[in-house]
Amino acid sequence: MPHATAEWLVDNSTLSFDQIADFCGLHILEVQSIADETAQHRHIPRDPIEAGELTREELKTGEGDPKYKLVISKGPEQQARTKGPRYTPVSKRVDKPEGIAWIVQNHPDIPDSKIGKLIGTTKNTIQAIRTKTHWNMENITPKDPVALGLCSQRDLDALVAAAAAKAGIELTDPKFETDRAALLAELKAERDAAKVAAEEAAHAEAMGIEPGVEAVKADETPAFVDPWAKT
Repeated sequence: MPHATAEWLVDNSTLSFDQIADFCGLHILEVQSIADETAQHRHIPRDPIEAGELTREELKTGEGDPKYKLVISKGPEQQARTKGPRYTPVSKRVDKPEGIAWIVQNHPDIPDSKIGKLIGTTKNTIQAIRTKTHWNMENITPKDPVALGLCSQRDLDALVAAAAAKAGIELTDPKFETDRAALLAELKAERDAAKVAAEEAAHAEAMGIEPGVEAVKADETPAFVDPWAKT
């Protein structure tokens, strides 16, 4: 909030306009307009000392030397976020139900709490999808959460391994490996098909061909027949 901070420094200090502009990252003319009360917008003054951005000692040093450049104080370190569901970008949130449905369908032994942390959703949503009572269930198609960008393959594999170990299933179990290989093959086929379709669409667009209209090959062009030619 540079303008609000500049408002406070103009009203509560004897710093030069150059010092205030440098500290707040503003142009000197902006500070001048704030001091002259000709600025287009007025802001509620913000005390940088209370905000932890400036010390009183630093302010006094700057007031005593017009050429002195104020140094912003290092604020308190932000604590790492260790609890709660994983944050998911807004653009990916619409894909969450499909990712949840895929996990529930292919790995039903994974607890709802673990799915919630992996995808970043609530237990109520997971339970609604698991019991098929979700309000949009008709439009939900199970899709690999890794392909949707909702989680990493490593995190998903770790969750699957933990659930399998808790259920007493050995990861070396032939049935487990067969099912896993089949799922991976199916996912690979879907991704390859999507890639081919995208390449074909891009090629058609580059050639100026409308979607759904096939180009006529040269050898398929009908031969010209002269109606006046003698038979």
